Amino acid sequence: MALEEKREKRPPVTPMMIEEEAALRNGSRGLPPGPWAEAAGPRPRTTERHIAVHKRLVLGFAVSILALLAVTMIAVLLSVRFEECGAAADGPPRAGGNGSLSGAARQPPGAGQPPGRPEEEVRGGEAAEEEEEEEEEWQRRRELPPWARPRLPRHLRPLHYNLMLTAFMENFTFSGEVNVQLEVRNASRYIVLHAHRMHIEAVRVAEDKLAGGVRVARTFFYPQTQVFVVVLNRSLEVQRSYNLKIIYNALIENELLGFFRSSYVLHGERR
Repeated sequence: MALEEKREKRPPVTPMMIEEEAALRNGSRGLPPGPWAEAAGPRPRTTERHIAVHKRLVLGFAVSILALLAVTMIAVLLSVRFEECGAAADGPPRAGGNGSLSGAARQPPGAGQPPGRPEEEVRGGEAAEEEEEEEEEWQRRRELPPWARPRLPRHLRPLHYNLMLTAFMENFTFSGEVNVQLEVRNASRYIVLHAHRMHIEAVRVAEDKLAGGVRVARTFFYPQTQVFVVVLNRSLEVQRSYNLKIIYNALIENELLGFFRSSYVLHGERR
């Protein structure tokens, strides 16, 4: 009896088996080609190109922030400079420690001349012509008149103030009288002091009770610098003391400036 060689039986090779073997060799984890194989395949990591793009984005953002800050600082500096120039040219002068007259500056805004009404109509044509002539004279001197300067002149120094106010709450007005003792440092026939939106009733200048008063030629407001100007017939003498008396009235307004009115509510009642 002849020995027959036993052979191992193997399954037939199919196309599916060939595809799986090829997939294993190509690194697709043995999955047949198709959408599942593509989803399970290895994905590329973030490349250097992506990192460079991210760096450019961060750098651009930082540059834009710095540019915004620079523009903001320039705008603030320009606005501050503009306000300083405007205050020096047209703004109200501030009283400083230079011995300037500032008694009327402490007074509240009141019933001054009607808004929009020309100064010439209030003072009269004759007074306006005198003021223009005086301004022309100062222009010939190549100097600003005392009332057009950003600060009060220093030829007078206030020594004492005596202020009396009477308030009328039924119509929110008040009347005031101020007496200012002045010391003359430099001879001048102009008295310039701060005043705004007030009605001047009377102005008197006297050396003392025995010597009598100094005649006032005229008075006028200068709205550009918010001052009140007293023009005398003669210059005040140096190292002499004079008394300036001004009687005026004004409105007690709602604005938070000078002598103003306000209100509050207590237990549901406005007071």
